[in-house]
Amino acid sequence: MKNRFWKCMAAVLIAVIAAPAPSWALGYTQTKYPIVLVHGLLGFDSLGPVEYFYGIPSALRSGGAAVYITNVSAANSTEVRGEQLLTQVKQIIAATGKGKVNLIGHSHGGPTSRYVASVRPDLIASVSSVAGVNKGSKVADIALGLAPGVSSTLVNAVASLISFLSGNAGNAQDGHAALVSLSTAGTALFNSKHPEGLPTSACGEGAYVVNGVSYFSWSGGQTWTNAFDIADPFMLATGLAFGEKNDGLVASCKSHLGRTIRDDYGMNHLDEVNQLVGIVNLFETSPVTVFRQQANRLQSLGL
Repeated sequence: MKNRFWKCMAAVLIAVIAAPAPSWALGYTQTKYPIVLVHGLLGFDSLGPVEYFYGIPSALRSGGAAVYITNVSAANSTEVRGEQLLTQVKQIIAATGKGKVNLIGHSHGGPTSRYVASVRPDLIASVSSVAGVNKGSKVADIALGLAPGVSSTLVNAVASLISFLSGNAGNAQDGHAALVSLSTAGTALFNSKHPEGLPTSACGEGAYVVNGVSYFSWSGGQTWTNAFDIADPFMLATGLAFGEKNDGLVASCKSHLGRTIRDDYGMNHLDEVNQLVGIVNLFETSPVTVFRQQANRLQSLGL
């Protein structure tokens, strides 16, 4: 009887050890290379208690990840932001001695990350594009066409204010350059120079690995997600510019890069980074969980 009991206990123990680690387990997000978060247009690291990637860095660190939050221009061209990011990547690599980093970029942070991976693939283990503006945004097209100069000036003013409030006033701002980079034409020009990971079909996947860099993407496909979120009416309005599934600022299919995890999360463009302050869709996977799952995915690939 005792032998049977201990055999059963041994079987249970083996099953527990062999089972996939739950998302809260210690070491679940511990990647080989540091995770570097890259904000999008009008982004910041933090404004007082409000983080751009709200609650995400601490959640990743709780599972063992080394996480760095970069500061690039809130509004500027992809190339300018990319060079700023490249400088910070080099500094992170020098500080950690790890040799490479895993870039995770949201919105304009997607192409910004792609730029660095394209010009210095030796420094990048992976690029994860979160609702990346990888084939342009109709909202940027409309903003450029409505009133020449007015939209760019407004973006420039807001970007300068955000940079000042977040303590990053040293970064140059150029609202016009930002909108051009995010437009359909501007993105097409950028893609002709930096095509790594881009799908060759309208809504397909791109190459999973290019020049030793692994590429991933995910995005939302819903504009209104929580009645208590004051940003949702804006997302709903801007989403009307698209004749296809979108998150309010980026068409789902046009966000694809490399391996597409999902493009239909019940999230809008702000929800994807757990904004505003965590007021997101209660009936969808938490954005924080999605980031943790990606870290674990990178871990499983030895990245």
